[in-house]
Amino acid sequence: MVQATEAPTDAKLSLSALTDYSFPQKQWKWYDYFTFNIDHKVIGIQYLVTTFIFYLVGGMMAVAMRTELATPDSDFLNPTLYNAFITNHGTIMIFLWIVPAAIGGFGNYLVPLMIGARDMAFPKLNALAFWITVPAALLIFTSFLFGGAQAGWTSYPPLSLVTSNVAQSMWIVALILAGTSSILGSVNFIVTIINMRVPSMKWDQLPLFCWAMMATSLLALFATPVLAAAMILLLFDINFGTSFFRPDGGGNVVVYQHLFWFYSHPAVYLMILPIFGIMSEVIPVHARKPIFGYKAIAYSSLAICVVGLFVWVHHMFTSGTPPWMRIFFTVSTLIVAVPTGVKIFSWVATLWGGKIRYTSAMLFAISLLSMFVFGGISGVTLGTAPFDIHVHDTYYVVGHFHYVLFGGSVSGLYAGIYHWFPKITGRMMNEPLGRVHFLLNFIGGNLTFMPMHWLGGHGMPRRVAMYDPQFTHGNQLATIGAYILAVSVLPLIVNILWSLVKGEKASGNPWNAMTLEWTTSSPPPIENWAVLPVITRGPYAYGHVEEIPPAERPDLSDAIAMPK
Repeated sequence: MVQATEAPTDAKLSLSALTDYSFPQKQWKWYDYFTFNIDHKVIGIQYLVTTFIFYLVGGMMAVAMRTELATPDSDFLNPTLYNAFITNHGTIMIFLWIVPAAIGGFGNYLVPLMIGARDMAFPKLNALAFWITVPAALLIFTSFLFGGAQAGWTSYPPLSLVTSNVAQSMWIVALILAGTSSILGSVNFIVTIINMRVPSMKWDQLPLFCWAMMATSLLALFATPVLAAAMILLLFDINFGTSFFRPDGGGNVVVYQHLFWFYSHPAVYLMILPIFGIMSEVIPVHARKPIFGYKAIAYSSLAICVVGLFVWVHHMFTSGTPPWMRIFFTVSTLIVAVPTGVKIFSWVATLWGGKIRYTSAMLFAISLLSMFVFGGISGVTLGTAPFDIHVHDTYYVVGHFHYVLFGGSVSGLYAGIYHWFPKITGRMMNEPLGRVHFLLNFIGGNLTFMPMHWLGGHGMPRRVAMYDPQFTHGNQLATIGAYILAVSVLPLIVNILWSLVKGEKASGNPWNAMTLEWTTSSPPPIENWAVLPVITRGPYAYGHVEEIPPAERPDLSDAIAMPK
């Protein structure tokens, strides 16, 4: 794709219509990022920065829990606080870090730029979706004044009905707010991608990140309202005397599990599908090859979206599910591995024979491939009823989903940060510091989560502050790994701060990439382009067109004249 020198000839988008804007300035001021700003780029950065702070808070909770688990006895956190940490660590990492960072952060910043739009379809709704997450986070954090929710991130009744009712209610309201934000954002992404693509962009020229965002948004629209319903019913049971889930009042606790997991298993795909989109953008750029199987990757995202709605019961094999249901959901769980495998093979085939640049972004993408495949294989074992029943509620499950969500989602977020940081800030990041970050993250991640499979396989239950001394060595290895992971964030923070001030100035297209966001300056001006671009080639046509050597690339920031 190239930047146009002329406006599209489509009657619906005449030159005057495209350029008849009044801009108060070329870039936003620093204080604009603390306001109800409706620019999609500002909102994307607001998401990325605030959710990263939440990530640090959730990470500190994890370090405290691993410190407690370094010894079999309870000697660092009291059991009540441990339960509060384990509940809110999971909640923060899922609802306040991975989901909003991947969807709200990268989605908001990139989708309009990738399709040649000036903004999202509903800018005010977009800003509202972000600002809803702020009170959600405050409710989670202030709930610790009342003891913190302690029933685990699943909050199964009857446990959630009898522990710390005020804090549990605040936790529920926080999740309803986060879900509302997700629904608002999903509507916006779907309408934007369908209606606001630059007229010359065909569906088979849509960047794969946008395909992933389309699938993610459809999945969120179908699944999130079900979680909201479960949360509202649980809130009524706690505070208003109803008995939807109270066994002593005729309620059914298993119904809650069905409602919760109907959302919460697809939530795994909400966390990983946008990351898959990031992978599909990072790998071909840094391998200098066309993406292998464009249509297969695009359609597999939609397939995961559909099949992902029919696998939730594999979390409930020990909840009295009948045999026919176990068989059905075992098969459906194994089927969802097929479209996921299509993506994995496509990325490996893209790497095969490529001119790979081992940048920090590419290293994290390769790290994601290895760790996600390991987590995916252990996920297949958990999808089969006999094995799942054997290791249910053990540390094997904890090891599995951390390989998928930390090794997968968080590695993907890191890859995205290193890849698009020059576009967002106009500065290059320090590559040696990025490689240090990658090494510490990869070593710490594997050292933390690998021993959990052995611990779970030998029967160590999860969600406990005290355990049998036979599990001491495995837990100590995991604790050392957690400390390395905690330290690994420091090079990233230093790198971001240093690069913002001293980093080399980035050109408009420092990676010589071909998607539309690289056809404007770094950082992009308000409203993105003076004249909207026209599509003349595919987004991954590497090797099919002559590449421009880095030294000869124009600085697009000087080439873009803002409309008067």
